[in-house]
Amino acid sequence: MAKTLVLKAEIRERTGSKDAVRLRRAGRIPAIVYGHKKEPVAISVNAHTFVEGLHQGHRLIDVQIGSKKVKTIVKDVQYDHLGKDIVHADLMRVDIKEMVKVSVPIELKGTAKGTHEGGIVEEHADHLEIECRATDIPESIVVSVKEIDVGDALHAGDIELAEGIKLVSSPDTLLATCHLVAAAKTTEELEEEAPVAPEVITEAKPEEEGSEEEAK
Repeated sequence: MAKTLVLKAEIRERTGSKDAVRLRRAGRIPAIVYGHKKEPVAISVNAHTFVEGLHQGHRLIDVQIGSKKVKTIVKDVQYDHLGKDIVHADLMRVDIKEMVKVSVPIELKGTAKGTHEGGIVEEHADHLEIECRATDIPESIVVSVKEIDVGDALHAGDIELAEGIKLVSSPDTLLATCHLVAAAKTTEELEEEAPVAPEVITEAKPEEEGSEEEAK
């Protein structure tokens, strides 16, 4: 069952980059509420509360706008150029009974078989897109890697999702692989593998040939 975060929002009377900068300096995040064939509403929310809620796995948000409460899901967040701070959020209106498409983080669990043979597990994707009821959005999708051996690959289509959850990402999406780590080669081995430069033989110049005959 998805957790619901309650956020008090303020309507943004002005929009644009300058106003967005002003809001962020004041500890707020510009956002927009849209969907369900209603007009989009530009709002701002408390940055600390919003970020903490995301870290705690909240995906459903009850946005309090004045006396009205709107149920939404976090559809997208935009970060600054450093990928550190959230600069904008897109919140989509939902009905608790409707099916929604969301991106959910992947959590690899277990010790792969291949690690006992010197292999390492490499993660190739950190999120999967799924479809489920708004109230059933999982905090994460747990993926077991216990059965992965050296040379094996785990794809999105290989994992079992909970009842009521449908995979939207391609079944061929690569999630994890197990492979051996190539041993570092010694200096001697590298020198042995280095190609030997061919010996260049040049013809003697006419002047050099004459001087050789004179010397005789």
